[in-house]
Parts: sequence; structure tokens; C-alpha cells
Amino acid sequence: MILAAAGSAALMLAALGFQYLGDLPPCKLCYWQRYGHVGAIGAGLIALAAPLAIVALLGAAAVGSSAAIGAYHAGVERGWWEGPSTCTSQDIGGLDTDALLDQIMNAPLVRCDEIPWQMLGISMAGWNAIVSALLVLVWLAALRARR
Repeated sequence: MILAAAGSAALMLAALGFQYLGDLPPCKLCYWQRYGHVGAIGAGLIALAAPLAIVALLGAAAVGSSAAIGAYHAGVERGWWEGPSTCTSQDIGGLDTDALLDQIMNAPLVRCDEIPWQMLGISMAGWNAIVSALLVLVWLAALRARR
């Protein structure tokens, strides 16, 4: 379980490195992919105190959600299907005209349907989907070892 959580931690560090060191701000779908890894890291921390089978299932589900969103995002980037219509902006509900204009002028335009970086023809979202799917298998192996 700790190995699987460490894998999610490594992916989160890589994402933050691309964001802050590589100057590649994330889009909305990129953020959504991170939530599953945060959950898997949390499951790993819980596993330190209580290495129960349910924790392994929670970790697998958390990182599996990141794999699914990563695959969806990779499809959006490739133009296989349409992404969310709100992918390039924040919620504007309740903003007055000045606040809305300020948000528009200061927000970086990060589109979900563009590939900012790729390796071997696979985008960051695609790599996240692949590695996250492998981490699901690690979590399930930990579950099997617990039984």
C-alpha cells in the first residue's frame, strides 16, 4: 500500500514540477486528475496506522478515478470527444462587472483540448492514465496480500 501511495506522491510531485518549474499551468481536467492521487496518498497514510483491506480498496478507487479522468482528458486533447465547456474559465456566478473583468484579465488561458507537453507521442494526461492504471494494480495486489 505504501508503494502505491508513493507512486501517487511521485505523480503529484511531477505535476507540481511541471506547473511551477516548467511554467505549464494546469487546466480544469488536470486539477481533477490530482484529486484521486491526493486520495490515494491519504489512503497510504491511513495504511501506515491501519493496513486494512478496505484501505487498499479506497486507494485503488481513488487512483482509478485519476486514471479514468486522465484517459478522458487524453481523448479531449486528441479531439476524440468534447471536453467540458467550462474548461478554460472559473465560475463567474455572483461576480460583479469589475470582479469579472479582473478575473478575465488575470486568468491564464489554459485549454483542456491542447497538449502542452508530450513524450513518445503521449501527453501528460495520457501518461497519468497509464501510470495510474498501473497503480490500481499495485493497490489491488496489496489488497490480495492482505487477504
